[in-house]
Amino acid sequence: MLVLFETPAGFALFKVLDEGKLDKVEDLWKEFTTSDSARKVVELKAFNKFENTSDALSAATLIIDSKPSKGLRKFLQKHCEGETLAVADSKLGNAIKEKLKIDCLHNSAVMELMRGLRNQLTELITGLGAQDLGPMSLGLSHSLSRYKLKFSPEKVDTMIIQAIGLLDDLDKELNTYAMRVREWYGWHFPELTKIVTDNIQYAKVVKMMGNRANAVNLDFSEILSDEEIETQLKEAAVISMGTEVSDLDLSNIRELCDQVLALSEYRTQLYDYLKSRMNTIAPNLTALVGELVGARLIAHGGSLLNLAKQPGSTIQILGAEKALFRALKTKHSTPKYGLIYHASLIGKASQKHKGKISRSLAAKTALAIRYDALGDGEDNSIGTESRLKLETRLQVLENRELGKSAGSTKGKPKIEVYEKDRKKGAGALTTPAKTYNPAADLVLAEETPKKSELSSKKRKHHEVKTEPSAEPADEAIQEDRKKKKKKSKESEEAPAVEGDGEKKKKKKSKEAEDEPAVAAASEGEKKKKKKSDADGEDVVMQTEESGKKDKKKKKKKHADDE
Repeated sequence: MLVLFETPAGFALFKVLDEGKLDKVEDLWKEFTTSDSARKVVELKAFNKFENTSDALSAATLIIDSKPSKGLRKFLQKHCEGETLAVADSKLGNAIKEKLKIDCLHNSAVMELMRGLRNQLTELITGLGAQDLGPMSLGLSHSLSRYKLKFSPEKVDTMIIQAIGLLDDLDKELNTYAMRVREWYGWHFPELTKIVTDNIQYAKVVKMMGNRANAVNLDFSEILSDEEIETQLKEAAVISMGTEVSDLDLSNIRELCDQVLALSEYRTQLYDYLKSRMNTIAPNLTALVGELVGARLIAHGGSLLNLAKQPGSTIQILGAEKALFRALKTKHSTPKYGLIYHASLIGKASQKHKGKISRSLAAKTALAIRYDALGDGEDNSIGTESRLKLETRLQVLENRELGKSAGSTKGKPKIEVYEKDRKKGAGALTTPAKTYNPAADLVLAEETPKKSELSSKKRKHHEVKTEPSAEPADEAIQEDRKKKKKKSKESEEAPAVEGDGEKKKKKKSKEAEDEPAVAAASEGEKKKKKKSDADGEDVVMQTEESGKKDKKKKKKKHADDE
C-alpha cells in the first residue's frame, strides 16, 4: 500500500512496510516517536518536486477543491500501478479512482498514519530540512490567501457595501443641491417652485430658461410631459413677483444645475452597478426584498457571511437596535421591523398584518441569505418560491379580514332570514319582544279582598238592574258600560286613597308620641347641667373656706411663738 502526502515542496509517495500495524490504530503513534522506528513502518518511494511557486499554488488550489492536478496525475500513473493508494481526502480519492482507475483508501488508520508522517517528515525525506520547509510553507500560504482573496465571494460583497454607502451619500447631496437651486433661483422666479415639483426637472428647466423673460419663447415639451404645467409656467413667468437677476448670477445658478444633473446621472449608473452586483452575489435575497434593502442588510451585517450567521429574529429588527434597547429599558413593546420594513411585501400589507408579514419575511430572508452565502447554486429559485408563498399568505390574511367584516369566512356576504324581533346595530343579538307580565305587579295583601268584594257587589247590583230589560237598545248598553268602568275606577282608587290617609295619620300619631319624650329628655339634660354647675360652685366655696382657716391657724402659731 502507498501513501500520498502533500508538502509545500511537492508530492511524496511513501510505501507501508508493515501493514499489520495499521490494524492497531491506538498504538500507531508510538511507531513515529523516533525517526528509526518510523523508517521501520514507512519508506519514501518517490517525490514530485514543484518547479516554482505558481506551480505549487495551482496544485494547492486544485487539491483544496479535491481535484488532482496534471502533474499529480502523471506522477501517480507512473508509480501506482496495481497498488492501493491511501489519501487524506475522500473526495480526492474518488476523483483519482474515477480518472486514473487506482483504488484509494481513506479511514481512521490512514489519518493516524498521516499525523505520524507529518511529525517525522524532515527525517523521512532526504534533502528537505526544517529550515527550508518553514519558508516554503509560509510563502505558499501567503500566495494562496492572496489568490483566494481576489476570487472569494465573501470579499466581493465589500463592493456592495461601498456602493450602497455611496448611493445614500449621493441621495443626501442631491437633495441638498436641489434645495439650494430652488432657494437661489426662487428670488428670481418664486412661482416655479410650486409649478415644477420634481428636483431634476426643476434643474433642467432653470438651465434651459435662464431668465424668466425667455420662458415665453421656449419649448419645454422635452422636459415637461404635461402641457398644462408648461402653460402655467409661461403664464407665471409673465406676471412673476421675483426680483431681477444679473447674468453673472444666472451663470452660477446654471453651473449648480449642471452639478445636480451630473450627480443624478452618476446615481443612475451606480444603481445599475449595484443591481448587477446584487443579482450575481445574492440573487435569492434580491428576489425577496429587492436590491436596496438587501444591500443595506449586507452593509449593516458587515458581510454576507456574517449576515448568514444571524437568525431570522435578528434580521427582522436589524437597523432598529436603538428602539429595541430603549423598549427593553423602559419595559415597552419591542419593535417589529427594522431595515426590512422598506421591502415591497411589507408595504403591501395593511397596518394590522405588517408584524406577521415581517416575521415571515425575515425567516425566509435568513434562508435565502444562507443559500447565497454558502450554497453552490447561482439561481434565485428559492427567493422566488419564498416570495410567492409570502404573497399567498398575505392574500389569505387580507381575505380573512374581508370575510370577517362581510359576515362569513369566505369573503361573501351571508344572507340571513329577516326577523322582526332582531335588534338594530352591529353585533346585536336576536331576542323576542318583551310582553307585559302581570305576575310582576306588587299588590297589598290586606286591601285586595276589599277591592274584589266591592267590585263583585257592584257588578251583581248592575246585573240585577239590567235583568228586567230583556233586549235594551245599543245606546243604553254603551252608556251602562261607560258607567261601570267609571265606578270600577273610583272603587279601585278609593281604598288606595284611604290607605294613604291611614299611613299619614299613623306618622302624625308617632310624631306626637315622640315629641313629649324628646322634651322630657331635653329637660333632664338641663337639670343635670344645673346640678353640675351647682356642685362646682360648692367645691369652690369649700376650698376658699379651707384656705381662710389655714391662714388663721398660721397667724395664731406665729403670735404664740413671739
